[in-house]
Amino acid sequence: MQFTTQFAPPHEVQADWLVVGLWEDEPLGGPLAGLDARMERQLSRLVERGDIAAKPKETTPLYEPRGLAADRALVVGLGPRAKSDQAGLFNFGAVAARTITTKACERVACVLPEGVPNLDRETIAALVGSGLWHGSEGAGLRKTKPDRFAPKEFCLVASSAEDRAVVERGARRAEVEGRAVSLARELVNLPPCDLYPETFADRARHVAQQTGIECMVLDERDLAAERMHALLAVARGSDRPPRLVVLRYQGRAGAATLGLVGKGVTFDSGGLSLKTTEQMVDMKCDMAGAAAVLSATQALVQQKVPVNIVGLLALVENLPSGKAMKLGDVLHARNGKTIEVLNTDAEGRLILADALGYAVDQRVNHLVDLATLTGSCIVALGMDVAGLMSNDDAWSARVHAAARAAGERLWPLPMDAQYSEMIKSDVADIKNTGGSRWAGAISAAKFLEEFVGGTPWAHLDIAGPAWAEKDNAVRSSGGTGFGVRTLTELARRYAE
Repeated sequence: MQFTTQFAPPHEVQADWLVVGLWEDEPLGGPLAGLDARMERQLSRLVERGDIAAKPKETTPLYEPRGLAADRALVVGLGPRAKSDQAGLFNFGAVAARTITTKACERVACVLPEGVPNLDRETIAALVGSGLWHGSEGAGLRKTKPDRFAPKEFCLVASSAEDRAVVERGARRAEVEGRAVSLARELVNLPPCDLYPETFADRARHVAQQTGIECMVLDERDLAAERMHALLAVARGSDRPPRLVVLRYQGRAGAATLGLVGKGVTFDSGGLSLKTTEQMVDMKCDMAGAAAVLSATQALVQQKVPVNIVGLLALVENLPSGKAMKLGDVLHARNGKTIEVLNTDAEGRLILADALGYAVDQRVNHLVDLATLTGSCIVALGMDVAGLMSNDDAWSARVHAAARAAGERLWPLPMDAQYSEMIKSDVADIKNTGGSRWAGAISAAKFLEEFVGGTPWAHLDIAGPAWAEKDNAVRSSGGTGFGVRTLTELARRYAE
């Protein structure tokens, strides 16, 4: 797939499909008024009869539209203009693509919505384009017959050539970030027989070589030399050795450095605290945080964003065996803290403990980690919203604002001091569970806080939105690539 732009009246655009968006409860205006006139008021009549209500995600295909150069048209509801936001524009593109790409076609043209409150044309083009890319791909990596057919070309259509430079920048962002999200989704959807720590690290090396990222891979001997005994303990139960991938990008000499850390449990059985079949069946997705960090770094380098990045992918398998860590074990983390293991299925925080400590030792100025960490966060926030926890209110606000601008949803959870009482241990400095059903996402974050020192840090618990159990109007089941667009937007703002 590639993105192009065209600056012409919509009726002149040649394509297999022409996508247009309609605002709810509004008369047709701007370029759409001219389009409607060329179509002999076909759009107006459909709206007047109630056949098109223009509600969000509502689609109406027109297979023989009048007066258009395009073969077919798809009308997509935008909802009320006053309620339009970044997520709505992304969904507009995604639902259009999911409607169209059930059958093969060559060229899809999409008329960019006009008059979106508080958003510039570059942002609109980037969001709509990202949605189009996202909606064109599914989870069927190993199907012998595809069930989704991505077009060769997406064309973003604007009526005024005065917008040429900004729309073209938006199209470029959409293509680069679309590829990045696609990479994250592919990694999450790969079966665990194909993706394990060594092969994930190899893929990271390949991405780095193709993109120009400095990449270093630490094997088990290196990890022992770096005192990453918590990470090594999680990996002990598997025959697959662990890896820590270190990505570096220097986009601006002498500027502050943003650290990105991703949990990369390529398969999580729970270890000796074994999960049930139902709990384990989708645990190939437990590396979604690491996938997001690799993919976002790729996008930032390809866009030449003037920012300095240190990205860490902590890669392990968590399996039971005679070598696996046991309940009651005490581990020595990189920063010297001791950890009592009371649940081997609370492994993500153990590998992140060492990875965060390593990031701090690299003297990053700000930190973000992404992890499919707790089912408790899903209980609290559902499947579509990630939890945001931080040791610094100002940094938390910056991360939250970047997510909103990217069209992804985070929700801040409290990090009051009393939650630290939940992870106190009688035999070690801390324990790896909160010891109760309550506030599980927060107690996990308080555990991670023990390893970041005074560095401003934000933890994103993406256990819900990183994985979709079933299809819906805007996405396929499987990996979603959640967090990639938030990280790229955050880094773009960080550079400024």
